[in-house]
Amino acid sequence: MIIDKKRSTLALLALAISAFAIGTTEFISVGLLPLISKDLHITVTTAGLTVSLYALGVMFGAPILTSLTSNMSRKSLLLWIMIVFIAGNTLAASATSIGVLLTARVISALAHGVFMSIGATIAADLVPENRRASAIAIMFTGLTVATVTGVPFGTFIGQHFGWRFAFIIIVAIGIIAFLGNSILVPSDLQKATRTTFRDQIKLVTNGRLLLVFIITALGYGGTFVVFTYLSPLLQQVTGFKEGTVAVILLVYGVAIAIGNTIGGKLANRNPINALFYMFLIQAIVLVILSFTAPFKVAGLITIILMGLFAFMNVPGLQVYVVTLAERFVPSAVDVASAINIAAFNAGIAIGAYLGGIITDSIGLIHTAWIGGVMVFVAVILTGWSRALESKDRKLEGMKEGNSKQGEAC
Repeated sequence: MIIDKKRSTLALLALAISAFAIGTTEFISVGLLPLISKDLHITVTTAGLTVSLYALGVMFGAPILTSLTSNMSRKSLLLWIMIVFIAGNTLAASATSIGVLLTARVISALAHGVFMSIGATIAADLVPENRRASAIAIMFTGLTVATVTGVPFGTFIGQHFGWRFAFIIIVAIGIIAFLGNSILVPSDLQKATRTTFRDQIKLVTNGRLLLVFIITALGYGGTFVVFTYLSPLLQQVTGFKEGTVAVILLVYGVAIAIGNTIGGKLANRNPINALFYMFLIQAIVLVILSFTAPFKVAGLITIILMGLFAFMNVPGLQVYVVTLAERFVPSAVDVASAINIAAFNAGIAIGAYLGGIITDSIGLIHTAWIGGVMVFVAVILTGWSRALESKDRKLEGMKEGNSKQGEAC
């Protein structure tokens, strides 16, 4: 279903606000860990479960719940997702024990996973086929902004008004998103096809889709090796003051938003070809950062370039997964999207964990080039996927040629 441009833009804006609320929830607790630890009388490591369990909730909940809810109206499901999201964060805001807080985080994570999978397909459904990647990029802009602003926003609110108030703010944003979705998103969206267990098995055993899921985890996650520790790197290696780092992170966020939009436009025609060059440039930028990080001007320029390419791949990866799923397992497109969301989160978890090991063992500056190596593996795999696409097109061309010859005879 395609609607007029103005209405589709407003609907995409509502989806972007929802993505911002949900994305902020994912990253906000990182800046709140010391406050949660002190208030609930637990260790910081225990408080850190609010991050890891959230990621696990997204990874495992997204494909399963997307499959179970595939027979629901997409708009109804979208509104129910926001209700669950609001409930989860309301519970977090009122939590007086770590058990209740962790339960709240898992509830919010389940909403996150389903929203990001169906949100991408809803966005693609609102516009003509040649604008699908751009539409997904608009929706993901909310997530990209949240990725950068979530930690400083949560830390600022938590330090001045208490960590619970940060979750109250997110509840308020969630309510705005709920109202926006209910008013602006059309009701007659194309209904998802019921996904069978057999179709789900096809998804996870299809070599072409598995290849892209691995590309997603490595290509997207590689940047998180250094991004997770960007603040200490800027202070300890580059030598910026704490107040300056906050401004740099804001500029980094703007670069991410610009890159995400550009990435959507570049991926509209040939997503896998665009992804190959995006990953290649990002891998090079990350390796260069390991040399420029000690120098303020050169380091700053490299970090802004890193931000520009960090999320540029997101719309292309999503639209390519949807395209492949439509070709190989058309009855499980939403679930394929959900699995790719899980792959994004797996990339974040792998990148952050690897960055921590590197920082503790050989030093912060080495996170950059090792992240670059991780992205370069994605470049090789993307080249492989691109070659397979080229082979498919040649086979299709041969079939069409043979068909025309048969008709001529």
